[in-house]
Amino acid sequence: MRLDLANLSSVRSFADAFLRSEPRLDILINNAGVEYGGTSAEGFNLAFQVNHLSHFLLTHLLLDRLKRCAPSRVVVLASIVHRMGKIDFQNIHKPVDGQWKFFQAYCNSKLANFLYTRELAKRLEGTSVTCYAVHPGFVHTYIIHHSPIWLRLVLQAGSSLFFRDPMNGAQTSVYCATQEGIEVFTGHYFANCQLQEPYPNARDDALAKRLWEFTEKMLGLTE
Repeated sequence: MRLDLANLSSVRSFADAFLRSEPRLDILINNAGVEYGGTSAEGFNLAFQVNHLSHFLLTHLLLDRLKRCAPSRVVVLASIVHRMGKIDFQNIHKPVDGQWKFFQAYCNSKLANFLYTRELAKRLEGTSVTCYAVHPGFVHTYIIHHSPIWLRLVLQAGSSLFFRDPMNGAQTSVYCATQEGIEVFTGHYFANCQLQEPYPNARDDALAKRLWEFTEKMLGLTE
């Protein structure tokens, strides 16, 4: 099915088509992401929308089906770079210019992934739907293919030598989607198929709640 996370209308259309055609949803892995700059169809920072806003909306639209099929799971691809992220409610959704600011926006969105997972777990208590934030490791993919050519060449050379291939990069996501007995760790962070402790900025419950409410308003889900 076609799904463009840079366009909220596409997210809604996808969810509608999925719910009409598929009776079950047992596992939702919010995996797609971008690292480069740009502007979404709605005028938001592209990394923030693709990596956070659209996944929030998609999960929201599919949540009733996940609950109906419980026990079920949501896996959110975050990143270790969340340690450099900041949640500035005045600017986090605004487009930026410059390679460093693009990277900072990516870090911000990854921190948002952690905070979202933390708050989602609280709101799903008692439903048998669990959720997990995952750092897949540094993976050799095409996420940087919109970077300037000089940076792309440098990163591709390094990543082909030292980064994981996509199959190995998927292992922690598969683990959190299928491993029995980890339900008690809902809302927590996994890397290398092991429970990890995120940086303090990703453990701020008040910030997680505020980000949730901010995101709902941006998506028109609340008054």
